[in-house]
Amino acid sequence: MTGGGPAARPWAALAVLCLGNYLILLDTSIVNTAAPALMESLGIGVDGLLWVLNGYLLALASLLIVFSRLGDLWGARRVFVAGLAVFALASLLCALAQDTGQLVAARVLQGVGAAAMLPQALVLIAAVFPEQRRGAAFGIFTAVGGVAAVTGPTVGGVLVTYVGWQSVFVLNVPLAVWGLFAARRFVPDVRTPRPPGFDVVGVGLVTFGLLAVVYGLIEGERHDWGALAGPVTVPAVLATGVLVLFLFLWWEHRHPAPLVPTALLRERSFAVAAVITLVTSFALHGFLLVFVITTQRALGMSPQLSGMTALPWTLTLSAVAPLAGRLSDRVDVRRLLAAGLLCHAAAVAAVALLAEPDWTSRSYLWVLMALGAGMGLTIAPTTSAGMRAVAAPLAGAASGVLNTARQIGAALGAAVTGAVLQHQLDAAAPAGSPGGRLSGSVPDALLAAARPALGVSALLLVLAAVATALMTPVRTTARSEKTAGNR
Repeated sequence: MTGGGPAARPWAALAVLCLGNYLILLDTSIVNTAAPALMESLGIGVDGLLWVLNGYLLALASLLIVFSRLGDLWGARRVFVAGLAVFALASLLCALAQDTGQLVAARVLQGVGAAAMLPQALVLIAAVFPEQRRGAAFGIFTAVGGVAAVTGPTVGGVLVTYVGWQSVFVLNVPLAVWGLFAARRFVPDVRTPRPPGFDVVGVGLVTFGLLAVVYGLIEGERHDWGALAGPVTVPAVLATGVLVLFLFLWWEHRHPAPLVPTALLRERSFAVAAVITLVTSFALHGFLLVFVITTQRALGMSPQLSGMTALPWTLTLSAVAPLAGRLSDRVDVRRLLAAGLLCHAAAVAAVALLAEPDWTSRSYLWVLMALGAGMGLTIAPTTSAGMRAVAAPLAGAASGVLNTARQIGAALGAAVTGAVLQHQLDAAAPAGSPGGRLSGSVPDALLAAARPALGVSALLLVLAAVATALMTPVRTTARSEKTAGNR
């Protein structure tokens, strides 16, 4: 990479990048809090509301790989700043929206801005921090995600109650404007070796393939995994998306300047890191779905109490992630990952097997702390190991693949877990009844249906822990220098 090496003020640069990460993750959750007010104010129906929520996610997931390559072409800081500016403008347009169409269009534009920012952040962190401090930086970056998860519902609830739904979007504008000025001052203009060309066909294939897969996963449950419109079905959309992605890989293997270099796909440690990223995101969003439904509908908690019950989970994650990031600079990262994945799996299994209708917030305390510790030990070291495993010219593409894996995992986790949960409820419903829909499920039936739904996540986490053995041990700069000094 070029641009003068590590930044003179790397922690200031990290603060700017963390702000971008915070805004991106905040807007995946804070808008859910404003949903009732949006429906009442703009007359939005359920279908329109789902597009307000999912239009952002669709644009974000389908464009990450494209913008990761554009960062290589135009410079990571330039694309990050442009994405932040688009995000700020789109947030303002969301607040000014007068109908469903305007709001959905603005939310899609927000997703475009987020997709431009997110891959550049990992590239810039890898560039501005020396190797022996990179894990700690990734840990802090990860912890910010935990803070966003906590503050989204809380801040959103306060703003909607006392100011109005528009305020959840207006909040982004001054923060983004500060970020624009700070990025120009503190974030260096890092450049990776310029790719020899731009794969236009690859852009079309990967964007369409990811869009079809993510759209099918998001819309599948709402359409009972059947017809979308006329002869077009959810399985057909998913199958088309997967086929197009296979076609994309075939094309990339033959293109002289591929969007995702084949050397990246052949790097075993990076491939395992991408799989772990997908699995942990799957488990996170699957667990979130089950947790919200069971605490509120099986245990009778209010939305506010349910959110407060989750605080130990997120606070532990936020505390452990920076520590795990620092440890990943000093110890074999495979041990951290295996320990974190198994701890995560054990916590998910504990909720699946032990939760009862008489559980309270206190009953969840230690289990959710273990869950947060497991995630904290996993997420930052996975990112650090994945980015460390690839050469500098591939950093942009690597960041795009990791972030895309995270978004695909999120969509898969919610879709698969929801489908298993609903299937179990339908199977347990008495013959001739309309089925055990989630809204009418009794506590015992709902908790029983949650066990196999959570079991899928626990099994995948265990398999991911086993897969860490396939990663190549990486000696950090600090350890290598120490070894050299002892010779």
